[in-house]
Amino acid sequence: MEILEKKVEQSDSSEHTSVLQVNPLESEAIYIFREVVAQFEKPVLLFSGGKDSITLVRLAQKAFYPGKIPFPLLHIDTGHNFPETIEFRDRLVEELGVELIVRNVQDAIDQGKVVEEKGKYASRNSLQTTTLLDALEEFKFDAAIGGARRDEEKARAKERIFSVRDDFGQWDEKNQRPELFDHLNGKIDLGQNVRVFPISNWTELDVWSYIEKEGIEIPSIYFAHKRKTFIRDGMIWSAQDEVVYREEDELVEERMVRFRTVGDMSCTAAVLSDAVTIDKVVAEIRASTISERGARIDDKRSEAAMEKRKQQGYF
Repeated sequence: MEILEKKVEQSDSSEHTSVLQVNPLESEAIYIFREVVAQFEKPVLLFSGGKDSITLVRLAQKAFYPGKIPFPLLHIDTGHNFPETIEFRDRLVEELGVELIVRNVQDAIDQGKVVEEKGKYASRNSLQTTTLLDALEEFKFDAAIGGARRDEEKARAKERIFSVRDDFGQWDEKNQRPELFDHLNGKIDLGQNVRVFPISNWTELDVWSYIEKEGIEIPSIYFAHKRKTFIRDGMIWSAQDEVVYREEDELVEERMVRFRTVGDMSCTAAVLSDAVTIDKVVAEIRASTISERGARIDDKRSEAAMEKRKQQGYF
């Protein structure tokens, strides 16, 4: 993580600044972060330990350097996260000295607020919504910063950068504010809150290229590694845990894989890969013709699966 601090310091030095080095996507994201702090009273950054939220942390560092990130990180923990991701999350927040708030989906299950799914395609991913809304209410956060991008899924392409949610945490795609000439309107009514997407205009390749350029450390699970897996519906699932449901006839084999996205283990598939370095990952993404969300089984439940979850208050 020392590289991270040095990179931030370098980027703010006039000695290293030139017009040719300006990254318009980075500049936009930094502007958005500063607008959030200027317009809202209690923002929070939604952090999963994945590449997009790690990129957000770097951008937040740059936005407020040499000061510390002026808001906490919030992780809604399904309890079915990849161990590599949780280990990385804990190490990162300790080294950066930022506050981490963790709220657990298991608590909502134990309290009877949500019912855990059973069977072949069971997942806790959608159950995060209740825990997230409870956490926003508990801490009275009025702006939740997330790493969603418009290229991920068509429902997310409808989002504004400042996405207003009503007092039930729900999203109405027909009632979004115009954002002309980068004007971000943070005025909200009592009970409302806003989801903020600083990298909304980035693509998956933009994120990976930025990680490569900045020398940002990411969890090892993003790189190719040998893993016990099995095939279901043409997708590769991890068999190294007791979370992912597996039938007796689903054969476990060791494969060289990596993960393009690191959500809930029960709904996140791997891809065959030999990309063991960041430059090879970037080259692989550049050549890919399938979205990273193609490895998320929960997006395949229906044509409007993501949109329905967002309307209910999902990230």
